[in-house]
Amino acid sequence: MDRIRVGVVGASPERGWAAAAHIPALRALPAYELTAVGTSRPESAREAARAFGAAHAFTDARRLAEHPEVDLVVVTVKVAAHAELVGAALAAGKHVYCEWPLGLTTAEAERLAAAARAAGVHDAVGLQARYAPAITYARELIAGGHLGRVTAVNVHAARSKGASGEIPAWAAYTLDPAQGAGLLEVVGGHTLDVLEYLAGDLTELSAALSVSRPRYTVAETGATVEAASPDQVVLHGRLAGGAVAAVHLQDAKVGESRTVLEFTGTEGDLTVVAAGDWRAAQIQVGEPRLYEARKAGDPWRDLPVPAGHGRVPDLTSTPGAAPVRVPGEAPAHGAGGVFVDLPGETPVLARNVARLYARLAEDIREGARRVPGFEHGVRVHRLLDAVRRSAETGGSQPVER
Repeated sequence: MDRIRVGVVGASPERGWAAAAHIPALRALPAYELTAVGTSRPESAREAARAFGAAHAFTDARRLAEHPEVDLVVVTVKVAAHAELVGAALAAGKHVYCEWPLGLTTAEAERLAAAARAAGVHDAVGLQARYAPAITYARELIAGGHLGRVTAVNVHAARSKGASGEIPAWAAYTLDPAQGAGLLEVVGGHTLDVLEYLAGDLTELSAALSVSRPRYTVAETGATVEAASPDQVVLHGRLAGGAVAAVHLQDAKVGESRTVLEFTGTEGDLTVVAAGDWRAAQIQVGEPRLYEARKAGDPWRDLPVPAGHGRVPDLTSTPGAAPVRVPGEAPAHGAGGVFVDLPGETPVLARNVARLYARLAEDIREGARRVPGFEHGVRVHRLLDAVRRSAETGGSQPVER
């Protein structure tokens, strides 16, 4: 099979999510070949091409998308530029992987989803947390009745970002809600997507938003920057299956950064925990662990994830090979159902992204649509809209699907 040729927009050679996650993820997967990179400056584009081994360097995203040696365009820049850059890729008839959030607004996301449908290409949005091994195993357990009937979900996601009163210059823009990259949009989108992936859709909710730290000092310059994006998000709601959910998301947490999703069932409890620095403690970035309690009053005990979860489809294998499947997942078709481990040197930050890429490659090869795409991105945007409406009105809001 031919490799999928990729052009990455926002591939800064110095720092950024593309260098930390996307480039290592693509290198880990033989189904892909990085052929083009794009940045805003000619010198950085040339340096990115040299550093990452790409044949082509661009400062014009439209030219990158139109290049005949690019099959898939990956957009990893700030949210405000997503609509223009994704639109250019769709106009060129190319597959697109866009980082989350999909757009600045739900209306923008809806337009991108409609454009992707019209283009007839494959589209993916970067909600990669669902491919973490602990998440795939938790989904298998909950769907299989391991907890009985789920009655409640409690979520706490806390980042130490800004706890010292300082913020890195590169992150200062996230304090402006107009940039669409604050706590609610990023942590809220990823965390609530996992909640729904494991326990079902939120159907109604009540929420409150707060800015508890209205100003920060930029670490590199000492300048003061105002914060208007909420650093506290609190909501409670009801899931489609009847369970209740309580969620607290917060920044500037002095203690350890962590994300905890606790599922209570009639026959046991299950907890997903991600911890570490404020980046790795986000559910989509690190590799969370599982804990369970099976009897009333039992202490939490570690629940190992069985071998197989976290493996990716081996698209280099020949059809008809003996199937080796991830437990609880449908077999791959074009690959004969063969799954392999990611290379051991794949950085932690890149592993879930690599797993999403692997599934996207499988979808492209088979003509299937199983990865979270733009339509799903619209659903998550509408969920966040319900949070904002409730905070504005002070009342319960339905979640539009």
